Amino acid sequence: MTDRARILERIEIKKDDYQRYNFTQVENNALKAFFDLAQEFVGVEDFLVLSVYVIKSFFSLDARLYLTDPKSSGLVLAAATDGETRERHSPPPADVIPQERPYYTARDGIVLTIRGKPLLIDQLPFQAEDDVLGLLEIYPVTGRDPHRELFFEKYANRVGYRLHNKIILEKNLEHLRFIRSLVADIEHNVIVPNMVYKLFLKRLRAKIMKNREIETLYSGLCNLGQCTGEEAEKLLKELTDVNRGLMMELENLEKHYRNMTLFIETLFRKSHFDQGRLTLRTKPCNIKKDVVLPQLDQYLEQFEKAGISVDDRMSGIPEEEIINVVDVGLMAQVYANLFSNALKYTSEAVMESGERKKFIAYGYEYLKDYFGAGKDGVKYNVFSTGPHIPPGERGNLFKEEFRASNSADRPGTGHGLAFIRNAVEIHGGVVGYEATNHGNNFYFILPRH
Repeated sequence: MTDRARILERIEIKKDDYQRYNFTQVENNALKAFFDLAQEFVGVEDFLVLSVYVIKSFFSLDARLYLTDPKSSGLVLAAATDGETRERHSPPPADVIPQERPYYTARDGIVLTIRGKPLLIDQLPFQAEDDVLGLLEIYPVTGRDPHRELFFEKYANRVGYRLHNKIILEKNLEHLRFIRSLVADIEHNVIVPNMVYKLFLKRLRAKIMKNREIETLYSGLCNLGQCTGEEAEKLLKELTDVNRGLMMELENLEKHYRNMTLFIETLFRKSHFDQGRLTLRTKPCNIKKDVVLPQLDQYLEQFEKAGISVDDRMSGIPEEEIINVVDVGLMAQVYANLFSNALKYTSEAVMESGERKKFIAYGYEYLKDYFGAGKDGVKYNVFSTGPHIPPGERGNLFKEEFRASNSADRPGTGHGLAFIRNAVEIHGGVVGYEATNHGNNFYFILPRH
């Protein structure tokens, strides 16, 4: 139930506060401009620039805004008005640190600590020690004016509260985008592939019914004393063939079950939903054996029906060396998406000999120092023959819901490549596309562990 009495009490307290503050017209206008424009500029980056330039515009003072970096948990430069060449994301000077009260530096600057909302501090996507979001440094401030100091303190408070709101808003929007993306993954990698079960089960049921008919007939013949001779051998052979077929179908079901279980356990991982993003469970694995071949096996029959041959050479490097530390479930989905796209878009290409071929190939290569000195990369490729993707479309291939102009007549959501980018990037890798001889190569590069 709404506590109206408490609300009215707080309103009266604020009225008294504003009378006590006795802000000047310029100060009040600065606050009003800040409030209005903070609603107009929704993004965090624009808000940071706004926060320092209100000070510049209304008081002819420069300002620097330092924020907590989510990766390092340290303070880094986020916005500034002085136009100096200091690198953005650099740390503040040694004497600019969080403190309870505003304080002055030897450079005639006043430093104010920006704090978030204590009740919502645990909703931030980073650890805010002592509720500190950042620091606002204003300079040059000549003289020690308690009134102006109070105004800057209140201004910093308002920056902190609105910044907190915007960070949480962006986090929630990202969370919603993730959920939408995850729902698309479930449809793409669980619901649609699961339809294959119907085909397997239909075949299995037909073979089982045939086996029962044979069994019944054979039983009848035996009851009549006719279980010997050529007829019995024929029936036995047919029964053997049927049983062999049943075993093959059972093996298909088992492989499909293992694959679907891997996807389901990966997609429905609780930590995904708790953190609002894909999370990793990595382990060393043989990429070819543990990831590539199980996914390729799901598509071999479809490739064969489509007249697509498969080149399975792995760059000639011994198989035991193809080891990387990855989340097997996510990497399996990466290859599933790549093979699915290859099935849809592979077409014939004319070789130098004039022969027409339609094939895919997969492999990898080592890239020395790709991620920096001493940090090698491993480039994993899935190539397919066919016309090149137009140059103007290549930069958008891995964006959510983008579909190339050659995909209009093929089913799809434009989600597969975006998922690949997401899954690879959280492994610390990068994705890419190359127009190569006779076709298209989609690849991703992971750090070599």
